[in-house]
Amino acid sequence: MKSVEELDQKLSEPSDRLIKDISELDGDILILGVGGKMGPSLAALAQRAVKESGSNNKVIGVSRFSNPEHREELEDQGITAIPADLMKEDELAALPDAKNVIYLVGTKFGTSGNECFTWALNSYLPGRVAEKYRESNIVAFSTGNVYPFTDVEGGGPTEEDPTGPVGEYAQSCLGRERVFEYFSKTNGTPLLIYRLNYAIDMRYGVLLEIAQSVYNGTPIDLKTGYVNVIWQGDANEIALRCFSKCTSPPNVLNVTGTETISVRWMAEQFGELFNKEPKFVNQEEPTALLSNASKAERLFGKPRVSLPQMIEWTAEWVKREGETLDKPTHFQERKGAF
Repeated sequence: MKSVEELDQKLSEPSDRLIKDISELDGDILILGVGGKMGPSLAALAQRAVKESGSNNKVIGVSRFSNPEHREELEDQGITAIPADLMKEDELAALPDAKNVIYLVGTKFGTSGNECFTWALNSYLPGRVAEKYRESNIVAFSTGNVYPFTDVEGGGPTEEDPTGPVGEYAQSCLGRERVFEYFSKTNGTPLLIYRLNYAIDMRYGVLLEIAQSVYNGTPIDLKTGYVNVIWQGDANEIALRCFSKCTSPPNVLNVTGTETISVRWMAEQFGELFNKEPKFVNQEEPTALLSNASKAERLFGKPRVSLPQMIEWTAEWVKREGETLDKPTHFQERKGAF
């Protein structure tokens, strides 16, 4: 993985199983919030899958597009890009209908001190979108933060386990889920709640942060000593394959890697690759923010990119001083303050 172009190519490479599912999908794909970390690669993957499947369906991406170049990049790939602020009722109402909707809109960082905006975007807006697209299949992105911290020996909560969000960001995300659930039940809208943590590519994510710390000699806080991760390309593919799993009442799906990964172990792996000794502070707490993704694996199979492959790619990226997004995950945060 030597360049952003090569990375983008890999992220947007559809599998045979995705191409098959897209070939059987009825209607256009609308991605709301396409301008975020995952949106561009998700849209590119959808477009390539549509093209390779021979489908006539369109892929449409909606974002404020504060950077016009991002809109141009999507349009160059054949994706219809629509600038809109979804919090403005007239702009939401003007959006085209679509049979299949992926909802990526949300905010996390900057919640502390601006809690009202977080609740408005994460919990109010979903109701407006659910009404607008009441006849669509909706895959609504959520987060594993809706779960409480659990014993690291337990493998993480399943979709049947109770939620217990810590902090206002996580609480507002559970609010998003509940609002979507209400409209799914009221209107009969097929819906899947997609609880993701933590997606990575070379430019951001837990692996990058650990690798950079080892490479730069920065101490790693081990209090949150265990995580789940998944390659962003696999997370994107699962999202697109979820349209066939939308139901009313809504389906719920944890999406992450199946391994409970030790932060200390990962740092040691990077240490071997960099020939550097990792530095640590504090000790592992007995609990962590984890998710059990066995249901997703049962429905869609194992992720294509393994943990050793992600570690190798990340190490090479760091050594080459590859481009990063400068968007830390704050995965060590234990009090829900973002």
